[in-house]
Amino acid sequence: MFRTIKSAIYLIIMAMCATQASGCTKNDNIISVSAPEFEKEIKTDSVQILDVRTPQEYAQGHIDGALNINVQSDDFKKIAKRKLSKEPTVLVYCRSGRRSLDAAEILTELGYKVVNLKGGIIEWEEDGLPITRIETSKVND
Repeated sequence: MFRTIKSAIYLIIMAMCATQASGCTKNDNIISVSAPEFEKEIKTDSVQILDVRTPQEYAQGHIDGALNINVQSDDFKKIAKRKLSKEPTVLVYCRSGRRSLDAAEILTELGYKVVNLKGGIIEWEEDGLPITRIETSKVND
């Protein structure tokens, strides 16, 4: 009986390790960069800038030229497929880098090449880089 319990524990530990390892490889195709590197990427010819925050957050300040698709929306994948091209790289960001990493994982699974702003718009602003604000009356819910 002890041998069976020991084997079961071993199998559980191995399964947990395999799950952990597969979770790590999920991000292998996603490049996360600092705000200055992200700005350099923006200046290249063929990129798409994607802000994955809520429309309200987007209105408070976003990177000029960014498309806004809320990653927390149920139809994020559908909208992304409709509005983004697979050819140019997608430069994705959010407030702090957490949601954009989630979005980057989704987009890479859909076949997009993605670069993530690891510190989000917070790092962008802290580095003194410009943001654009829009009137809240123009924000669509």
